[in-house]
This record gives sequence, C-alpha cells and structure tokens, in this order.
Amino acid sequence: MLRASALFRLLADGTRLRLLRVLAQDRFNVSELTGILGLAQSGVSRHLGLLKKVGLVTEEREGGYVYYRLSDEGRANGRAPLWALLDAQFAESAAEAAVREDEARLHEVLRHRKENFETHGDVRQLVPGRSWAAWARALGHLLPPLDVADIGCGEGYLTLETARWARTVFGIDRSDQVLERAKALAARRRVSNVHWKRGDLARLPLRDGSVDVSMLSQSLHHAVDPDEVLAEAVRVLRPGGRLLVLDLRAHDQAWVRTRFGDQRLGFADADLERLLRGAGLRGVRVQVGARQSGDPFVVLIASGTKPASKSKSRHPRARSPR
Repeated sequence: MLRASALFRLLADGTRLRLLRVLAQDRFNVSELTGILGLAQSGVSRHLGLLKKVGLVTEEREGGYVYYRLSDEGRANGRAPLWALLDAQFAESAAEAAVREDEARLHEVLRHRKENFETHGDVRQLVPGRSWAAWARALGHLLPPLDVADIGCGEGYLTLETARWARTVFGIDRSDQVLERAKALAARRRVSNVHWKRGDLARLPLRDGSVDVSMLSQSLHHAVDPDEVLAEAVRVLRPGGRLLVLDLRAHDQAWVRTRFGDQRLGFADADLERLLRGAGLRGVRVQVGARQSGDPFVVLIASGTKPASKSKSRHPRARSPR
C-alpha cells in the first residue's frame, strides 16, 4: 500500500503526466523534452528522475545522447490496468489546448529530426554524408554573386548560410540584443561579408534598389501590417530582383502569440499569393516547403520578381531605424 500510495502521489503531478503522454509516442532526450513542454531543463530532469525511480521510465544511450522512453517493465508487473487508465485519459484529453500545444511542439521536434537525417535507432537512415545542410549549400554553387537582405534576421543562422554564396548580405533586425548575438556568431565563424543593421520590418535602413534578393524567413507573421512590410522589401529590390518568403500556413495554435509574439497565425496560400501580387511582384509562386503528418505547422515558400521597368517608389530614401 505504501508503494501504491507513493506511485499515485507521483502521478498526481500534471507535468509528470504530460511527460508520460509525450514518452508514450516516442523516445526523446532532455533537450527535446524541454522544447516540447516549455519547461526548464532542470525541472524536466528532476521529473524524469522520479519517474525512472519508480520504474515507469528508462534511459538508453546512443551517439553521445541519453534518450528517455517508457519502460517495458513499467507497463508490466501488474501495472497494465494503470496504463489502460492513463491511455484512456490521454486519449480523452487530446482536444485540450495544453495537450494540443505539446503535440504541436512534439511534431516540430520530429520534423527537425527528419530534416537532419538523425537515425534515432533506425539503421536504414544511417547513410554517411547525408545532409540537408550540405545539399542547401551545394545549391548555392549554382547561383551568381548576389546582394541579399535578410529581413528579420534574428540571431543570424540563415544570414550566415546565405553569406556562403552571396556577395553581400544585410542582416536586419529591430533587436539590438539579437543583433549582438548574430554578430558574435559571425565572428566565431569568421564571416566578413555580412553587414548588420538595426531596423524595423516596415522601415528598412536600405536605399531603393540596394539588393538582388529580399528574404523574409518566418518573420512576416510578426508584422502588424504585412502589406507595408512587403512594400518595403520590394522597394529595396533592384529591377528584376526577387522576393523570397518562408512562412507558416494558417494554423490554430494560438499559444505562439504569447510565446513568440506572432501577430498572425500564419497565412492561407491564396492570401500569401495576394499579398505578393499586391506588392507589385510578377511571376508569383506559392508552394509547400515542409510538412509532416500531424504537425499543425506547415511551411510555405513564396516568391516573386520585381518588374524590370522602374516605377515610382513609396519610400524614395533609405529609412532610418526607429
């Protein structure tokens, strides 16, 4: 009875139930579980330790990582009725907002695994040299030297990848702190063809016709006025230059508003196409860039070309950052 009492006290904690629900779907390391649950790593480790102590969770080491999964013994030894109850509760709570948020982040972790070709125990995926990063960099060899504006560059990871094939890259973000981290990363990687600039999405610190490519990667949904942002992105393009947008398809995950400051829950395909055409672009294309079954976050890729004939710009001079 004492053991049963201790077990039920352990399961009375909502966070530990969330952990068990996630681990019932796959195995994860502490870093992945931290991202899924939105908790501090120390807290996740403590809860895992308690669940491991009572035999509900076990750990296994692979490739320098420690992964946690449900223990086979934890489902046996007379605990089958307990797991039947838990499984029923997990299924019943699937529509709850908190559970759907965990599920969305879980699918993002699984997508990240897939796109990085991590094996996670599947020997069929163990192909030496297989890499999305290498493939993306190889495509850069096919491009001519271009001047690029990475608008809403954040900490600069995509900016520095772009710098591998671009002549010059302007990394633009409104946060001084974020730009300092981006600059430090560029210094560590010894990248010298990036110019970091502080500026708002709708007031770019660049002159008309400054770049060949304007790039907005997962930043348009942060804009209060997407039309204004796209007008600015087109303004700084040279005639014949291209706009590239990577953003989310419309979804229902409202928690991203508070966690990431999203102004919009993605864009419908037709709406994104309309926005690009409204900015005066030709040859507009919108297609799915990344999608995983069950994941509410679908990445859209949209592009268009600025007409070769010059037209009067809404903003004829370089914008001063706010």
